[in-house]
Amino acid sequence: MSLFQAFLCGCLYFLGSSPLVFGVSYYTVYRPMVSGLLVGIILGDPVTGTIIGATIQLIYLGVMSTGGSMPADQNLAGILGTALAIAGGLSTEEALAIAVPIGLLGTLVYQGKMAGNVVFVHMLDRCVEKGDTHRVWIYHVLLPMIFLFCITAIPCTLAAYFGAEYISGILNALGGNVLRIVRAVGGMLPAVGIALNLRAIFKGEAKVFFFVGFLLSVYFNLNMIAIGLIAVCIALIYMQLKPAAKGVEEND
Repeated sequence: MSLFQAFLCGCLYFLGSSPLVFGVSYYTVYRPMVSGLLVGIILGDPVTGTIIGATIQLIYLGVMSTGGSMPADQNLAGILGTALAIAGGLSTEEALAIAVPIGLLGTLVYQGKMAGNVVFVHMLDRCVEKGDTHRVWIYHVLLPMIFLFCITAIPCTLAAYFGAEYISGILNALGGNVLRIVRAVGGMLPAVGIALNLRAIFKGEAKVFFFVGFLLSVYFNLNMIAIGLIAVCIALIYMQLKPAAKGVEEND
């Protein structure tokens, strides 16, 4: 991996952590499925990047960030996990095994970002108290983005550039039973994400749609694209009918 490619991976982490991607970065670049594809394009292997990114995404299917909590940074896990796997020639299971601790380390970046934003808010308050509205954008946009770039892009660039060689060397040095354990653990991690997602599904009204998708796949042999399109149509119909049903209940 060249330094420029590592820098692009760092910039990708910055974009996923900021609102600069039209305010939808949390739903696009932040997700390992998307970032894995983009990292694969940067490193010249989009197919492998998509496979690894989608597999890492399975771990975080049932993970939700409520309020100010951040259980894991799936953005960093997807970018570095995919980059290190492609550059180091790791298998998908090995990529999963290293993506989880990387995601946990990413929470430190998130906490640092929130702490830094508090400082900029106080600076912004003092600026407003003085009536200097022309400099509001400096404390509201410019300085926070510079700070975010420093704590996201730079560490991610260094980790991507220097990490691949060390990760690959460590795994090769371990070898044998230890490496098989790492692969076994990595292979089980997607099941954890799927289990968390199923737990959320069976708590609400969505369980029937889960079985509809299962029946479409098993008995009608439809592929994932067809099932996804059917799911979108059913979701739209459901959202349109639900307010009407609620109104009927209130009238009764």
